[in-house]
Amino acid sequence: MKSFYGYIRDAWGSPRESYVGALRQDRLKTWRREMTVQKIDRPTRLDRARALGYKAKQGITVVRVAVRRGGLRKSRYIRNRRTRHMGMSKITMAKSIQRIAEERAGRRHRNMQVLNSYWVGEDGKHKWYEVILVNPSHPAIKTDKDLSWIAKKGHKGRAERGMTSAGKRGRGLMNKGKGAEKMRPSIRSHGTRGK
Repeated sequence: MKSFYGYIRDAWGSPRESYVGALRQDRLKTWRREMTVQKIDRPTRLDRARALGYKAKQGITVVRVAVRRGGLRKSRYIRNRRTRHMGMSKITMAKSIQRIAEERAGRRHRNMQVLNSYWVGEDGKHKWYEVILVNPSHPAIKTDKDLSWIAKKGHKGRAERGMTSAGKRGRGLMNKGKGAEKMRPSIRSHGTRGK
C-alpha cells in the first residue's frame, strides 16, 4: 500500500503529467518577483524535504533560493589566437548550481547550518532550490535524537566545505572502493588527479 509521500513522489517524478505541471506557471510567476533567498512557511516537496532531514519543528527553516542557469561559455573575442587556446569551450564549473544555492542561503542566514537542498523548479533564466536550514544552538535541535549532531563543532560551514549531499556529489565522494582511491580526503590533496 502506497503512503501519502509516495503519491507526492510520483507527482514530482513526472511533473508535466501531474498536478505539479498545472501549478508550475503560477508558481514561477510568483517566484520571479520574490527575493533571491526567500523564507517560506513549508516545503513545496514535502516528501523530498522529509527524506533529507526536514521536521516541522522550531529551529528548522526552509528557504527558496534562485540561481542563474547556464554554463560558463565565454564570448568569442577577436585576438590573434587559435580557438582551442582561447579557453572558450570545455570549461566546466568546479561547483554545481545547487551548491551555489546552498552557499547563498548559508550566507544569508549566518546563525544556521545548511542541512540539505532539493530542486523545485526552473525556467529559461533561473533554477530554484529549497534549502533546509538548522539552528544548531536551538534547544529543540540540541535535544533531537536525529539532528543533535549538527550542534557539534565539526559541522560549521557545511555548505562552504562541500559536506552536504550536493557537495559530496561534486567532490566525487558518491562512489567507494576501486577507482575512487584518490578522492579521499580530497581531490586537491592528490595533486588534483582524483577525477
